[in-house]
Amino acid sequence: MAINKNHEFDDLLGTKCAIVEKNVSQDRADFLKPLLEFNGYTVVVAATPPPKAVPAVVEEAPAAPASYTIGVTDVSFSAVMAVFGRQLHTKDGHVVTLAYWQQKESVSNEEVPYYEKK
Repeated sequence: MAINKNHEFDDLLGTKCAIVEKNVSQDRADFLKPLLEFNGYTVVVAATPPPKAVPAVVEEAPAAPASYTIGVTDVSFSAVMAVFGRQLHTKDGHVVTLAYWQQKESVSNEEVPYYEKK
């Protein structure tokens, strides 16, 4: 059980993992997995199980989009601490910024710290 929402862990595919993000798309998983592996983490990506509650009437409901849970085997990992602690780097040597982590920017630009941006 997690102490707080920022440090969750669970078993993914039989491996104890710190949860990086839950219910992410395939594109998001494809972005995070190589980034975390480049930074030395062993990454586990598992399909998110379907909800336990089954609708009473099942009439050709559209298939739920596939979502994934991403975890790393280092159970002390916290995405919040890694990003704001400037511990993650891109392949080109830049520090991973919050905007880059959230995929709002395609290039990590650390010239101006996040707290000075307006």
